[in-house]
Amino acid sequence: MDYLSTLFHQHTRQIGVMIPSVVTSEIHTDTLTITEHPIEDGAVIADHAYKKPAELTMNVGFAGGGTLLDFAGSLTATRLLGLSPQETYQQLLDLQARRMPFSVTTGKRQYNNMLIATLSVTTESESENVLFAELTLKEVILVQSKEVYVVDKSEMKTGVNTAEVRNTGTKTTKPAGSIALTSGGQ
Repeated sequence: MDYLSTLFHQHTRQIGVMIPSVVTSEIHTDTLTITEHPIEDGAVIADHAYKKPAELTMNVGFAGGGTLLDFAGSLTATRLLGLSPQETYQQLLDLQARRMPFSVTTGKRQYNNMLIATLSVTTESESENVLFAELTLKEVILVQSKEVYVVDKSEMKTGVNTAEVRNTGTKTTKPAGSIALTSGGQ
């Protein structure tokens, strides 16, 4: 075993500012939605497609530890080396509750603007002093909108042609060549 590479191993996975000790699985999901509309005789056409936000499911583990020394029950290895499982869990809950997008680095890809959609933590008797979690992260597509004010039609030089669309009621069409007869006595 190469001890130096173990000591200086750079973690390649990161969730916001948190670095898991182990990642047992990553599921990357990218979906393209293709719209379909039925037309004559039941045939279906597809005339549009859009990409849904990326989704990532990670099974991660954060190291904890039991007691460092048998006689020092309150002194834990995590107090010397980092956060306890409870503190790490609380940090993940806080990251989810803040609802502020963050970056996620996996072995395959870098994600930006991610949020924790689902956080599931499993604790068993063998894993009491570590934190195993399943995270479902979803991309947030950010846009900027602005309000635009339109000049009133009466103030436009060619208002009829350039004004915004307004509801002017129901219109009825008449066949070409039909003439309404309105005469005085016939």
